[in-house]
Amino acid sequence: MSSAIEQKKQIVEEIAQKLKNSVSTVIVDYRGLNVAEVTELRKQLREAGVEFKVYKNSMMRRAADSVELSGLKDVLTGPNAIAFSTEDVVAPAKILNNFAKEHDALEIKAGVIEGSLATFEEIKALAELPSRDGLLSMLLSVLQAPIRNFALATKAVAEQKEEQGA
Repeated sequence: MSSAIEQKKQIVEEIAQKLKNSVSTVIVDYRGLNVAEVTELRKQLREAGVEFKVYKNSMMRRAADSVELSGLKDVLTGPNAIAFSTEDVVAPAKILNNFAKEHDALEIKAGVIEGSLATFEEIKALAELPSRDGLLSMLLSVLQAPIRNFALATKAVAEQKEEQGA
C-alpha cells in the first residue's frame, strides 16, 4: 500500500520539477483526437525539444500547489496533456496553436510562461510571435537602416559634387 503512495509522491515531485525547470508549459485538452493525430502532434513537439505528457489531474493539482501555481487548478478538469519546454519559450505555444488550427478537437486551456500563469489568450499571443530567426532578422534590419541611409546620403552628395564639377 505504501509503495503506491510513494510512487504517486515521486510523480508529483517529477511534475513539480518540470513546472519549475520549464520556461514554457502549455496545458491542452486532447479529447477527440485520434491516435494518428496525437502521434503526429507528439512528433512535432519532440522535434522542437518539447516534452508532451499526460498526468492525472489530482497529481497535477498537488504539483501546482507545491510550486505555488494554484491558479492552474481551474483548468485541470477532463483529459489534459501538458507540454513542457526547457529551452524555447515560444515553441510549445506555436506548435500547439498551429495544430489546433488544423484540428478543432485540440483545445489550448492555459499555461505557465517563465513561472507566471498564462491564459489562453496570452498563449495564443505568444504563438503568433515571429520565430527567433524572424525576430533576429527584424532587429538586424533595424540596426542596418541608419548605416544604409548614411551611405545613400553620402553617395547623393558625391554625385551632386561630380555634377557641379563637370
